[in-house]
Amino acid sequence: MSKQKLILILVIAAVALLLQYVFHEPLFAQALVSVVGAAVALNMFIGMIKTLRSGKYGVDLLAILAVVATLAVSEYWAAMVILVMLTGGDALEDYAAKKANTELKSLLDNSPQVAHVITDDGSTDVKVDDVQIGQDVLVKPGELVPVDGKIIKGSGLFNESSLTGESKPVDKGVGDEVMSGSVNGDSAVTIAVIKLAKDSQYQQLVKLVKEAENTPAHFVRLADRYAVPFTIIAVLISLAAWWISKDPRRFAEVLVVASPCPLILAAPVAMVSGMSRASRNGVVVKTGSVLEKLAAAKTGAFDKTGTITSGQLSVDDVLPSNDADRNRLLQFAASAEQGSSHILARSLLAYTSQHAVKLLAVTNLVESTGKGIAATIAGHQIKVGKLKYVAPQSDQLPLKTTAIYVSIDGNYYGAITFTDHIRPEAARMMTTLRKLGVTNLVMLTGDQRAIADQVANQVGITNIAADLLPQDKITALKNIPANLHPVFMVGDGVNDAPSLATADVGIAMGAHGSSAASESAEVVILKDDLYKVAKAVAISKDTIKIAKQAVLIGIAICTFLMLVATTGIIPAFVGAMLQEVIDTVSILWALKAR
Repeated sequence: MSKQKLILILVIAAVALLLQYVFHEPLFAQALVSVVGAAVALNMFIGMIKTLRSGKYGVDLLAILAVVATLAVSEYWAAMVILVMLTGGDALEDYAAKKANTELKSLLDNSPQVAHVITDDGSTDVKVDDVQIGQDVLVKPGELVPVDGKIIKGSGLFNESSLTGESKPVDKGVGDEVMSGSVNGDSAVTIAVIKLAKDSQYQQLVKLVKEAENTPAHFVRLADRYAVPFTIIAVLISLAAWWISKDPRRFAEVLVVASPCPLILAAPVAMVSGMSRASRNGVVVKTGSVLEKLAAAKTGAFDKTGTITSGQLSVDDVLPSNDADRNRLLQFAASAEQGSSHILARSLLAYTSQHAVKLLAVTNLVESTGKGIAATIAGHQIKVGKLKYVAPQSDQLPLKTTAIYVSIDGNYYGAITFTDHIRPEAARMMTTLRKLGVTNLVMLTGDQRAIADQVANQVGITNIAADLLPQDKITALKNIPANLHPVFMVGDGVNDAPSLATADVGIAMGAHGSSAASESAEVVILKDDLYKVAKAVAISKDTIKIAKQAVLIGIAICTFLMLVATTGIIPAFVGAMLQEVIDTVSILWALKAR
């Protein structure tokens, strides 16, 4: 809209110039500029009243006074120059915030659309919104669960990481509930619908994000905090010049050089420059005001899975029983698992490949979904899987971490544990953030407390909240004290989307993360590098520092010119043109943010 205003003002200025100097109709030119100037001033006045009602104060009053004063003393060309500068500043500011209102299109597009409802003749595909409570729905391997339901046939692993933050697939069997949006594993299951689509977990996430986006944090423009003292000083100097000279033109001449163009232009230019610099560093900042919030951030909140950790499981430890051989344990386990597509099997095979473990031939392989694998290897009966399946008579206790257990000929032989890798740059990033003033570092995760504590200790986070649902994360963010705001939240999954929208700044790990999280965030890290979060904060601080310098330089020059204008040696039109010099200096300084 501001771009259209700028084009309109430029067209009107061109028409006025033609009327004045080509058609020699100065009265028509003056009338045109006066009407347009009065309309713009009235529009700005209405906007200023709305701003005052919201409890804020902007630079608009000084601009309105400058336009009205120049028109009142027939300095209409000076008024036109001011109008061009004002609309140009607004257009630039809009450009800096052109992506301020992100939508949930990606989240909605990725939500389950179709359900396989079981009928007497087999199954039929229906729209997910038409599925009724009590109907039976088939969920095929690898599919999203369309609605919340309870398993009535089959079993398998369900990846709920995008909903709960739980990094490891969860075993589900008959009688267990499954959430819409979770991903079914390798086996087809039949569920009985227990909630309509609109009430299911995935759609609740959509609702939470919408609610969070409807109540955004309000931050005033950078220039506005300087507006009150600058306006008071400008008006006092202008009135003094009028009173001393007894000439109302002097009031307009002083106000023209006091026009707040440097304040309006410098900050947006610096913001655009900072956003450009961030994008070159693999960080997309969607709004200019985000830089200001990040620069002042005191709290950084982080999801765990896929954010602080890589979200990819790997072998943590090999634990043979007392009389077992470690290499033999690995060899038998990997050989049995070599035909499985289970996530733990893939992680184990990757590990044994790296360690040059030779796989053996397998016969009589039987896979029991949700339990494990039985096979004959080198003349021995091998079982790999859950402890109760592998060695039901063993006195071995289950480990307090993700593990597969191995037995040979019915005797417990050992276990292999798995872990989610912590990003190598995570600890360094936390240290850098503290140096940048982000002293309150928080982990908000849906994962187990024990695992969360372990990860937090390794990266240097002391404030931990675990076993959280998306709603709980929002509550935790809202409970952060006011003196620890602004708050930024970093996440990568669908379950993080509401939290990202709730925080003062949402930062999404977009390289491998959920597109829904990226849509809800105001900052997206394009590269799979968590340290970019610290880089974004550092760039924001540098940008705001330069923006403030540019604004203060503009104010200093304006104040000097106002004092000179009180003598009457600067005509209004010349004063308006001098604004171009001030603008140029301010803009060049602001461009340092690049």
